[in-house]
Amino acid sequence: MAENEKNIPTAETTEQDVHKLMQVRLDKLSELREAGKDPFIITKYDVTHHTQDIKDSFTELEGREVSIAGRLMSKRVMGKASFANVMDRNGNIQIYVARDDLGEDEYKDFKRMDIGDIVGVKGFVFETKTGEKSVHAKELILLSKSLKPLPEKFHGLTDTEMRYRQRYVDLVMNPDVKTTFIKRSQIISTIRRFLDAKGFIEVETPMLVANAGGAAARPFETHFNALDEDLKLRISLELYLKRLIVGGLERVYEIGRVFRNEGLDTRHNPEFTLMELYQAYTDYNGMMDLTEEMYRTVAQEVNGSTTITYNGIEMDLGKPFARVRMIDAIKEYAGVDFDKIDTLEEAQAVAKEKHIEFEPHHKRGDIINLFFEEYCEDHMIQPTFVMDHPIEISPLTKKMPSDGRYVERFEFYMNGWEMANAYSELNDPIDQRERFAAQDALAEAGDEEAQHTDEDFLNALMIGMPPTGGIGYGIDRLCMLMTDSAAIRDVLLFPTMRTVQD
Repeated sequence: MAENEKNIPTAETTEQDVHKLMQVRLDKLSELREAGKDPFIITKYDVTHHTQDIKDSFTELEGREVSIAGRLMSKRVMGKASFANVMDRNGNIQIYVARDDLGEDEYKDFKRMDIGDIVGVKGFVFETKTGEKSVHAKELILLSKSLKPLPEKFHGLTDTEMRYRQRYVDLVMNPDVKTTFIKRSQIISTIRRFLDAKGFIEVETPMLVANAGGAAARPFETHFNALDEDLKLRISLELYLKRLIVGGLERVYEIGRVFRNEGLDTRHNPEFTLMELYQAYTDYNGMMDLTEEMYRTVAQEVNGSTTITYNGIEMDLGKPFARVRMIDAIKEYAGVDFDKIDTLEEAQAVAKEKHIEFEPHHKRGDIINLFFEEYCEDHMIQPTFVMDHPIEISPLTKKMPSDGRYVERFEFYMNGWEMANAYSELNDPIDQRERFAAQDALAEAGDEEAQHTDEDFLNALMIGMPPTGGIGYGIDRLCMLMTDSAAIRDVLLFPTMRTVQD
């Protein structure tokens, strides 16, 4: 058996076998400590290059001394000389290790190193006879001892949840996972640069709030002992950001975690990353224009193209995004024309006819929304703005001047998913109080997702908020699309998981 295949758990390895392998490593650590070579006392190592940088700049680096550090991923010991592979943050590279270069004692130490150990290597860059770009080691130091063996093939684990529970192992064993999270970072940094260039400023608002408003969702609740007050984790960023518009900041955004006490599925996690931005003196049309430009910019910079492919489906961000009224989409896909349905009774009748289930408290607008969710969402594959929502489901949005039953709101869809939600923001404090009162009534009737009157926000509107456009983006779903990831857990480093009972 080759050296790099020893002491690595296979699919058939029992828990008892793993404990035996761990004991072997603990014994090696004890021997190192007795010899005065404890790796855990080392505090730093000077790294001059990373593995992929060496490969990319091989022509200029050939023959030059470099210093790298990373995890030992394989070893092939062949008497007086050996090959090994070291992985760092952006790739891996072969190292050539010879007894005559290191010295006899140091070479013995190398031979006793295990897969998973973290090492520092100093040597010169060269190319082997087979064309492999490598580092010829002149110095090799054990920087950290891996006391638990890595799995042989992480994707071969029968318990697929282990990838999410032990993301640190997933990142080591699966280079594609690391690439996904590097792309996630690039997506967020690109968004920041894009908005900063347009005069937006990034801000931070409270996560612990007395009134969790700005969205229809059930909040998590907690208790603040110092003040003996019940508080909630925020479900949205909206109401505090709009206070800043009142204060004259004019263009603000925040990227941060929000928390919703809801279920888990491929597109939902109870804590997720939301970005909201607000711009004074524009409306929801301005938010559509900004969204088109931002999505194109992110796709081009991160993926090198304005066409992205998700699960085999191509979506073209280079073309103008479609814009359709919600009730027009329902007419197209459900064959129901809500322009001709004026009363709640008529809406309920057509819902029963189409087997759309609704609650007793649902109004005409709620039923319209149920029709859209049932018949239309799955058809919104290419980038599409679904516009002009019913007022009943939009308590923070300006009414349309032409028809007060609808508001200036859109949801942005791709791949059948809601990707963003935007308004011409309601800035009339009298109208807003009436909308809050309607939400309070829903809450009293048992709707746990209803909003509540926020007196301080109403006070801010009384001071005066300019006409404003605002939008919220689901960053995790954007990352899913841009990285072709099947589930939200694949783009969250540490997704919410059920606690494992001992």
